[in-house]
Amino acid sequence: MRKPQGLIVSVQAPEGSPMRDPEVIAAMAEASLLNGASGVRLESPEHIGAVRRRCPEALIIGLWKRTFPDSSVYITPGWHEIEMVWAAGASVVALDATARPRPQGQSLEALIQRAQRELGAPLMADIDSVANGLRAAQLGCPWVGTTLYGYTEETAGLKPPAWDLLGALREQLADDVGLICEGGVASAGQARQALDLGADAVVVGTAITGVDLQVAAYRAALA
Repeated sequence: MRKPQGLIVSVQAPEGSPMRDPEVIAAMAEASLLNGASGVRLESPEHIGAVRRRCPEALIIGLWKRTFPDSSVYITPGWHEIEMVWAAGASVVALDATARPRPQGQSLEALIQRAQRELGAPLMADIDSVANGLRAAQLGCPWVGTTLYGYTEETAGLKPPAWDLLGALREQLADDVGLICEGGVASAGQARQALDLGADAVVVGTAITGVDLQVAAYRAALA
């Protein structure tokens, strides 16, 4: 699989937001692609399907956020979620590839092997550390992203972007493994910095498509 390149826009909206409508998501995704994004990152089979129908040639990184009482893993945590994301039209399936226990005791290694064997689905490993990024690549994930840096129990005191992971990962990952900087990128300058530090691509979400969070931040600053 080819390595990711340039800007990938995360087109997501929180629960309860009017922006969460599949057609709104699809319109934002199309606008992102028409203005030069190399791909989009989408959450839920419903949104993936809506964008695939509207943008049949798009590079779609798909995931499904689901919570379970026995695990803190929520990004495409199990086999059912992988199947549904792939069936909806994702080009790449993103999943939590940290060392945390998964729901129902599912194994990351087994999930990766099954996705390759039964679906032929390329996977993006959302990781929080150099060690977990290297392990995910060794297990067969062609793309590694710093998505969960600062969002796991082990990295709770750290704030993204994961600048300190990029150089170490690029140095140690095989040349054909795509390295993606995701999380906390809030400006075009930071996106450029991510590429300069070794990332092949950068995912930007809230700073571009996060209407709800951006308006709330401005309102709080002006209050």
